[in-house]
Amino acid sequence: MRIIVYVFISLFLVGGFGVSPTYAENTNNEEYPLDFHIEMLHWAMVNELLPRYSKFTVIDVETGKSFRVQRRAGRYHADVQPLTRKDTKIMKEIYNGHWSWRRRAILIQADNKLIAASMHGMPHGAGALDNGFKGHFCIHFKGSVTHRSERSDLSHQVMINKAGGTIDDFVRDLSPNQLTTTFLVFIKNGDPGLVNKVAITNKKQVKKELKKMKKIEAINWKLLSADEPDPFALEAEIPVEVSLLVKNIGPIKANIDFHLIRTSPISPWKINMDPLMKLTKK
Repeated sequence: MRIIVYVFISLFLVGGFGVSPTYAENTNNEEYPLDFHIEMLHWAMVNELLPRYSKFTVIDVETGKSFRVQRRAGRYHADVQPLTRKDTKIMKEIYNGHWSWRRRAILIQADNKLIAASMHGMPHGAGALDNGFKGHFCIHFKGSVTHRSERSDLSHQVMINKAGGTIDDFVRDLSPNQLTTTFLVFIKNGDPGLVNKVAITNKKQVKKELKKMKKIEAINWKLLSADEPDPFALEAEIPVEVSLLVKNIGPIKANIDFHLIRTSPISPWKINMDPLMKLTKK
């Protein structure tokens, strides 16, 4: 029986784009019903649902493009490969023609479920399929960890929350140190929509400031203090050592004092992104 699935995805993006619900429409679905609800399934459940050699569909949240993959391995997350050369081509289009370690929010369509997940786009390690993809890539779910460190990867976890529609809840109660780290993860993943949720600027043109993110090709950082401000404080200064690779400029290393504010002790923190964006103009 033929099943046609339509997935429409709209997120908070720069420029005032609206937000619409993610949903799926299934025609002739008496035998194969689809669950329209996006689930944040724990890796322990996904590991059973998608065993080794299982095939499923990956849907990129931001572009709506989809491709088919096969799980080949992975103990703590799924190591997968695109099924065909056509699937590899679509995946590369999602990454604007360049393979990248940047994480992206995705939905996994498997059986009658839509599962929130995160992928990166860099071929590595072994690969067994004739698909033009030299190796495999990783898909993380809630509760997934990396193979080497056996620790949760924050860059993946924020994208899982984006895919699951829970990113606002995720950032709402973060401390100043946690928000600073999360903001830098958003920068690392190259996601202006997420940066716009937590950042402020003294500049008049917010869109123009967010576009400067495109110049940051790589970023690493280290928080220089683990101290958190008074729980009733409305302002905070977080010193950070950052290392950037900026397009047309090259590597930059600098110490930045990020200024954070909130309107009340129960309000979420916002971080001023100006000191970081200023480095892209050197």
